[in-house]
Amino acid sequence: MTTKPINLTDTTETGQPATPWSPLKMVPPPSRTFEMRFTSTPRGARLARRLVAVRLDVWGVPYGTDPHDAIVLIVAELTANAVQHGHVPGRDFHLRLHATPDGRTVRVEVTDTRTERHPRRPTAPEEPDGTAEAGRGLLLVSRLATRWDWHPRLDGPGKTVWAEYTFPSWPR
Repeated sequence: MTTKPINLTDTTETGQPATPWSPLKMVPPPSRTFEMRFTSTPRGARLARRLVAVRLDVWGVPYGTDPHDAIVLIVAELTANAVQHGHVPGRDFHLRLHATPDGRTVRVEVTDTRTERHPRRPTAPEEPDGTAEAGRGLLLVSRLATRWDWHPRLDGPGKTVWAEYTFPSWPR
């Protein structure tokens, strides 16, 4: 424990111990919501994916775990779809990541400004050997997420596609 001298010129005399500083008392508990706008480009989608990966790690879902990888993949697919299918020139997409207060479920929401194109429920790939290079993003999301859907954007044109991931073993 450190002490502070009473007389600054004489370091042999000590006073009362310094008050311990605790960052937990100074900082409110971490928010379990992350949201941000990204440019509707592949670079914006990549940045969104990376920031979500970091945020999940901070929230206690470490890199390299199945839940972390699944949620990051869901984000990657939804943001890639927003860039490819929901892009309107000059408009960004919005990402919102939210963990429920009990920490059991993480919800991913991606909002774009394109109104006329809506996501369709995925079906089995048309290529019998599975070699198709596109069209399987929502199929992956439907397999990884506990549930997913979309709704019209409430505050303007466009839509929000969301997916929820519930941790398989609870409590963690």
